Amino acid sequence: MFSYLSKKIAIPNGVKLKCVSWNSEQGWIACGGENGLLKVLKLDSSTSKGGQQNSNLSMNQTLEGHNGAVMVVNWNENYRKLTTSDQYGLIIVWMLHKGMWFEEMINNRNKSVVRDMKWTADGQKICIAYEDGAVIVGSVDGKRLWGKELTLQLALVEWSPDGRLILFCTVQGECHIYDGNGNSLSEVHLFANKGMGQSPLIGIDWHDGAEGSGNHNHPALAIGFENGNVQLMRSETDEQPVFLQTGMRASQIQWNRSGTVLSVAGLQSGGDSRDVSMVQFYSPFGQHLRTLRVPGTSINALSWEGSGLRIALAVDSYIYFANIRPDYKWGYFGNTLVYAFNKPDKAEACVIFWDTVTNERYAKYVKRLIAIRACGEYCILATSGEESGQFILILCNAIGSPVDSKYIEVEPLYITMTPYHVTAASESYVYVWQYRTLVSKLTSVDTSALNVNRKEGRERVFHIDNRSTSGELSVDDNKLRVPSAATNDPICAVAASNKLLLVGQESGAVNRYSLPHLALEGQYILRCRPQVMALNCTSSMFSVIDVNGVLTFFDLLPTPSVAPRGTSVMGSHLSFERKDTWDMRWSDDDSELFAMMEKTRMYIFRGTEPEEPVLSSGYICEFHDLQIKAVLLDEVMKGPEKPNKEQIINFETKSLRDTRNLLQDVSIQDAYQFIKDNSHPRLWRLLAEHSLEKLDLLVADKAFVRCADYHGIQFVKRLRMLDGEIKQRAEVSAYFKRFDEAESLYAEVDRVDLAVEMRMHLGDWFKVEKLIQSGAGDDSTFTLAWNNIGNYFADRQKWVKAVAYHAQAQNTEKLVECFYALEDYQGLEKLINMLPEGSQLLCNIGVKFVSVGLCEPAVTAYLRAGDVKAAVDACILLNQWDQAVALAEKHNFQQIEGLLGKYAGHLLEKEKKIAAIDLYRKANKHTEVASLLAQLAKTSAAAKACPLRVKKLYVLAALEVSKFRQIALVADMSVQTHGITANKGTVVVQTLDGLMTLDQVASENSAIEGSWRGAEAYHFWLLAHRQLYDGQFEYARRTSLILLEYEDLLEPVDIYSFIAISSYYSKHYGRCSKAFMKLESIPELSREKLDSFSDLATSIFVKAFPFRFVFHHMMLHL
Repeated sequence: MFSYLSKKIAIPNGVKLKCVSWNSEQGWIACGGENGLLKVLKLDSSTSKGGQQNSNLSMNQTLEGHNGAVMVVNWNENYRKLTTSDQYGLIIVWMLHKGMWFEEMINNRNKSVVRDMKWTADGQKICIAYEDGAVIVGSVDGKRLWGKELTLQLALVEWSPDGRLILFCTVQGECHIYDGNGNSLSEVHLFANKGMGQSPLIGIDWHDGAEGSGNHNHPALAIGFENGNVQLMRSETDEQPVFLQTGMRASQIQWNRSGTVLSVAGLQSGGDSRDVSMVQFYSPFGQHLRTLRVPGTSINALSWEGSGLRIALAVDSYIYFANIRPDYKWGYFGNTLVYAFNKPDKAEACVIFWDTVTNERYAKYVKRLIAIRACGEYCILATSGEESGQFILILCNAIGSPVDSKYIEVEPLYITMTPYHVTAASESYVYVWQYRTLVSKLTSVDTSALNVNRKEGRERVFHIDNRSTSGELSVDDNKLRVPSAATNDPICAVAASNKLLLVGQESGAVNRYSLPHLALEGQYILRCRPQVMALNCTSSMFSVIDVNGVLTFFDLLPTPSVAPRGTSVMGSHLSFERKDTWDMRWSDDDSELFAMMEKTRMYIFRGTEPEEPVLSSGYICEFHDLQIKAVLLDEVMKGPEKPNKEQIINFETKSLRDTRNLLQDVSIQDAYQFIKDNSHPRLWRLLAEHSLEKLDLLVADKAFVRCADYHGIQFVKRLRMLDGEIKQRAEVSAYFKRFDEAESLYAEVDRVDLAVEMRMHLGDWFKVEKLIQSGAGDDSTFTLAWNNIGNYFADRQKWVKAVAYHAQAQNTEKLVECFYALEDYQGLEKLINMLPEGSQLLCNIGVKFVSVGLCEPAVTAYLRAGDVKAAVDACILLNQWDQAVALAEKHNFQQIEGLLGKYAGHLLEKEKKIAAIDLYRKANKHTEVASLLAQLAKTSAAAKACPLRVKKLYVLAALEVSKFRQIALVADMSVQTHGITANKGTVVVQTLDGLMTLDQVASENSAIEGSWRGAEAYHFWLLAHRQLYDGQFEYARRTSLILLEYEDLLEPVDIYSFIAISSYYSKHYGRCSKAFMKLESIPELSREKLDSFSDLATSIFVKAFPFRFVFHHMMLHL
């Protein structure tokens, strides 16, 4: 990040300020000072075209009510209230009414001074801490919730983000934890204040995480001490906090709204015993980001703007505003801007790939994102791995799809990328990955074989202190492992081009390595500590931005010198420098041109000569063809999910602007001389285009030659061959994409055919059709136009219109696709007869009919194409086995029987007998159907299924037998019905064959022959039951006696039981007695069952014929 002072507001009468607070939601700034001074200011929130924020005051109101010095100001952002307190303990709550601030509530305890007061994150409660230990917690509407007298001398207070805890800091440097009701819980362990004497606390800030920071595990609680020590904690009980030593006498600390930067204000002793006011900025993990020096004797207070782009400092009787240039995670390649931001509800960073031309956006969520770099056709996302000490480099394309990745153990603190290499460096090690070469897209993908196989990419890693980088490291499982060794001179910057790699160290040493061989060529010594380095397009010079924002240059090609360690190098650090620089970009095609951002201005330099600056706060994306493209990332981050093209701005260099003006105002020869003196391919191309407009072909040819535009040279040659000025103008208009103008010029010379040809090259077939209708072209051109228009509508899924044009062009192949897409199967079927027999397109039609389950037209199409096998396969696929068998028999296709049997066997293995029966029925295999139905009937009967179902199964089996018998016996008649003569001997032979086949099948499967008999058995069984239930007991008895003939099909127990009960009700006791005798003589029955039958018989016959029954049993036992 970079920071610089941008504005200063003086307080009237030189009143010294004590406090300042910036409302992060609405932008109001409250400042309090001596003599009861209290002001509410507001800066204009509008933004200029270049992205620069306006700093004019839109509000400046003085609030009267305090008599003593205002010591504390605090905003309630949710309810738009301002709370202030002075040195006498007077508390005033201010409210906004019609754009002005008025008193709403006043409170004065008259016992002690208010040392601090804080609102909860939701603005519902306020905690007021008095110096004597009194604590009051109130609601937003002024009600007192609770109060307490603590035995502490309070200095500071802070709420936890969820409002459940309150931290009270004492003057003695202690921090106590209380719950939301004022009950003491514990004490915060202040590791930063141990062993150094008790230093007073000067600030406490607990970030609420509302804006999201991308890492939910980073420290959010900051506690600062007057001695400059700062303790950063993840929670109030964190036993491993981050410890900072700022080296200054601190006065205040505060997080920015996103919790990514901590600012610490204070005084640092200078070399001449003068104290220097400054603000130091740190990351949540304690990394020093930037130091901002501020004029004045002391910084009494500081406060961040809500966007995090500005900070307000209360210094003496002034308010200083400093602009912050954040280090966004972003990159630009091709026409794609890739950037990352954090959402409060997600731990992952959201990475957006935004095509700035088509305005298409692709989102990708990445865990533990460290940095983004982009170049050429790809970008690199550097992330932390799941394991400690593991890092991942993900190579992505323009839509965010991962192309390749590498697992490394070199922490990517500093990353640079070229079209061929990715370089990542930690403090000690440098890792270089050649992800592509001049002859291949990617080194990790081998496309030489038919199968695309991954192979090892070229990777090297070396320690910065090693003098040799030879030896390519082996990579196992895509993971690179390196030893851990520290260095006394850590790496602080890297830069690379296609030829060189530069690695800068904190001492100012810069090692130079050649690429792609990565050989150490020498070392340069800088006058400063580099922070950002960049090589120009010819690798003859590199720029350096140091930690203080000073831009300098190092020329790689002057006189030789001798560097330390005995290494001979070439180069010198130039005296040219620019201060307050936070971004810089070399031109891609001119080694002398570069653009830089200095505070809120963009400068373009040729060598050391600057052009007029342009007001801008954009981040430079690219510098190419004398044009600079920049992006207003500050504006993009305000609505990162919906960027717009207005946030991309373009600037032109002075030479490009002057050339445009000269071409309009002076002759072509004068402009030619100017461009010759300021030669650049873009200027020559501009001259060539202007010369074409003027039809000055000689100058245009020279200009195209100077900018090495081969196609332009060929175009000029073609123009010279044309026989008229109007034709030349028409070609020039077409060259500049003014096609309507070119068409009118062609029509003017009666060459509509050339207009047709032009439109055909453009693919504007609607215009081609219109021109042909006016009289140009022939039938073949008409057909071509109709086909292409049909394709246009088909690509947009407007199938009806596509059918109309393809029908006019008689393009049957396209009509097939359109009818299929429209689901117009009737139209598709009509095409079958329109196509010649044997056409391959018929097979395509058959495939489409099969895909939607239409068997008949599919078979017709296949047969017309002459592919019988495909027709049979279609029938099988659609389960039309009867048609498949018929086709197989007709065309002598023998494989059908095997397929049928195999499929039926598969169904039977899966216990799908009904499906197998249906399959055989469709194939007209009556004997197999009858056999399966008979087996199913027996199985159902054994399972005591519904008798009616069993009867139906037997009837179905018998019907199939009848069909088979009919086919076998009347096969001879089919010969006569088809008009084929046959003698009586032939008929007899065929009849005998049919009878023998029937007998053979019946002998092999007895179930087939007994199907009707099974149906009869169950018919009488059902009839007997119906008669019994209807009260026709005599009929039921008689019918039951018939069942005796079907003991092989029905259970004997069931038969005799029914005879017994029907005889009993019909009063035929003799028959009933015989039935019981039969039941008692069945050996398969258990003894318990036999005894139950005997007991039942006894109970029946003792009542009906007791003496006869006794005699009967006596005779039975004798």
